[in-house]
Amino acid sequence: MATPKYHINVFFSTEDKGFIADVPDLKYCSAFGETPEKALREVMIAMRLWLETAKAAGKRIPKPRYRPAIYQAAS
Repeated sequence: MATPKYHINVFFSTEDKGFIADVPDLKYCSAFGETPEKALREVMIAMRLWLETAKAAGKRIPKPRYRPAIYQAAS
């Protein structure tokens, strides 16, 4: 089975002084990076590990559902 295509948010955090990448469909799946590219690279690792851990624990793998409002308006 192929890895589902989840939406990833990347944004600058003034508080953390760096970029945060998160996967809204995967609870608590996020990562930090000094650049957007580093944050994205780190969250891809976190997402792979999140999915592997859930599968090993027999947990349900959520289907990609999150769609930002901008994409919903275009539909």
